[in-house]
Amino acid sequence: MSLYGLSRAPLQALLGLILALLVWPAWADRPPVILALGDSLTAGFGLPADKSFPAQLQARLARDGVRVRVINAGVSGDTTAGGLARLNWALTDKPDIAIVELGANDGLRGFEPRIIEANLDAIVGRLKARGISVLLAGMIAPPNMGRPYASEYNAIFPAIAKRHDVPLYPFFLDGVAGDRRLNLPDGMHPTAEGIAVVVERILPTLRPLIDARKTQ
Repeated sequence: MSLYGLSRAPLQALLGLILALLVWPAWADRPPVILALGDSLTAGFGLPADKSFPAQLQARLARDGVRVRVINAGVSGDTTAGGLARLNWALTDKPDIAIVELGANDGLRGFEPRIIEANLDAIVGRLKARGISVLLAGMIAPPNMGRPYASEYNAIFPAIAKRHDVPLYPFFLDGVAGDRRLNLPDGMHPTAEGIAVVVERILPTLRPLIDARKTQ
């Protein structure tokens, strides 16, 4: 017999139950963590920090009563190779979901589509191997690159999404690209209002991933 007449095994079980009850509420209350891995479009080039894509996404979900933490892992000027190189560092916050928005700068610089695809394939593969849900945001090749290049480039994102069985948001700047009212003077980066449009349009593709995580 031991403390209060309990044998060692039941006492250990009781202590384990008490510890679990103390720890469980804090764990269960942890909001899903979303990693926004991207370039200047994610980072919020030319915008206040609270108007960037990650910040507006978190605020928009909060208005719907959805608690999440969105990490801004956007780096202006970044490429798919850069995103792959810093991926391990970006995962230090242990995200549950990742939005991968990379490839625009690769296209602007005319990088070979096979290299872009290999980089994105590695990024999505590593994320999935860690049990992280992935939403892949697609891009469209700059028109000045010509039709042959555009054909190869534009096919990259659907191919990666199909290969890894992840949802694809076909064009990150859908509804914003080409609209002068929604872009900064450079014509390439969205204004705060443009980012709000991006957030609204991407939400229907993202919400199922969030809901699935909340039920796990």
